[in-house]
Amino acid sequence: MPSPSAQVPSSVVVVGAGLAGAQTAAALRKHGFEGRLTVLGAEGLPPYDRPPLSKELLKRTEPVWLADDLGIDLTALADDLRLADPATRLEADRERVVVRTASGDDVVADAVVLACGSVPVRPAGWDAAATLHTAADAERLRAAVVPGIRLVVVGAGWIGAEIAGVAAGGGARVTVVEAGPVPLERQLGRKVGGLLSPWYDDAGVTLVTGVAVDEVLPRPGDAAEGGSMRLADGRVLEADLVLAAVGARPASGWLAGSLPLEANGGLRVNRAGRFMGVRSPTDPAGRLHLDALRRIWAVGDIATRDHPVFGPVPGGHWSAALHDPEVTVRALLGLDERPAEPEHVRERLGLAPVPRHAPYVFSQQLGHDLALFGVPSPFDDVVLRGAHVSDDKRRNGHSSGGWAALYLENALDRHPRRTSDGHRVATVRAMLLVDSPREVGQVRKLMNRGVPLEVDLDRALDPALKLKDAVIRG
Repeated sequence: MPSPSAQVPSSVVVVGAGLAGAQTAAALRKHGFEGRLTVLGAEGLPPYDRPPLSKELLKRTEPVWLADDLGIDLTALADDLRLADPATRLEADRERVVVRTASGDDVVADAVVLACGSVPVRPAGWDAAATLHTAADAERLRAAVVPGIRLVVVGAGWIGAEIAGVAAGGGARVTVVEAGPVPLERQLGRKVGGLLSPWYDDAGVTLVTGVAVDEVLPRPGDAAEGGSMRLADGRVLEADLVLAAVGARPASGWLAGSLPLEANGGLRVNRAGRFMGVRSPTDPAGRLHLDALRRIWAVGDIATRDHPVFGPVPGGHWSAALHDPEVTVRALLGLDERPAEPEHVRERLGLAPVPRHAPYVFSQQLGHDLALFGVPSPFDDVVLRGAHVSDDKRRNGHSSGGWAALYLENALDRHPRRTSDGHRVATVRAMLLVDSPREVGQVRKLMNRGVPLEVDLDRALDPALKLKDAVIRG
């Protein structure tokens, strides 16, 4: 039952028809919301799972529909479903929210859940470069990637690496250009990224690092993607197709001037997903009354959400879109009292713990599987569990087993802790598993707890032991 003090909305508009939006709609109905539910989409398609677009580009000819994969049918859940009428403006006051759509209609509701996803970054002047973000993008790319095509991918991040491996496996001649010194440096750090560099050569992909792209030019007389690419060092790369894979940002441009956005385009929300109204002094968006703030919620890519272990976590993690709508909907409907409170406060109040999920990224790239839990920081100490393949072993045809990188909090602690055996006690901020499918389940459980993961480091780095046996129990 809702809290007696809760103001349960009689109408909700969900902006976004992707995984986060679909999970929000499903959670609303599951928890007894009987009011009017409007869902606004932008692509004109029912909800589908986005990761397979790159990982299985050449295997799948249509998206993985969430109606089949998760049993979420928005047609049955929503009173008003508009899959091709995206939001263009938001107004919120103490009495209601109003969402203007591309068709010029105004959708009035008691509350809004912003689940509007992200858009790929396309630098100015890169009109000749393709991107991969939607099912339509994947369809065009799939048709273009044929044996012998010269494909240049800009960016050796998650998407760039996945597409490079898939395209090379399909017979394309692939070059990846990365401005950083190693692949995935921003996401995984230089040490770990350097261990991934040899994968490109193994997969038949040419990797060019440490140089930026100055210009992408189309073929003369051809409006299609491709042509030539001028690098910052003066080199020119010819291509039949150029794919820009230099990141994504929240699809929040339509909120500019209505809500104060963070520098990355996200919205700062609390642990329950309610918008906090945080802004910079130069933001043109005005401050909202508390009653207006209570009507605005955000999940998925747009939400920078407070986490009890990792602090403010920007959106973009698949796990956030999958799991956070449940907690947000329970709070929105008043089914959970004080959902944003720390767990020690909830415990004193006799409230059940709120399930927490560590940020999670899964990638299949260049013949390898990667699972990342947590939020790596450039300031972390990085240690390896297990052995990665050396250049000599790789050239001699030897294969490697799985390995892991542990990102350890590098706090200025004047009193470092030791076990009774004299082993260092370390706090794990993130963990990357490489080709280690059997360890994913146990690491997920360890990282999903609402308290920091502390381990006996000597035991944690021994691949003969289970990671759970290295945990220091509080």
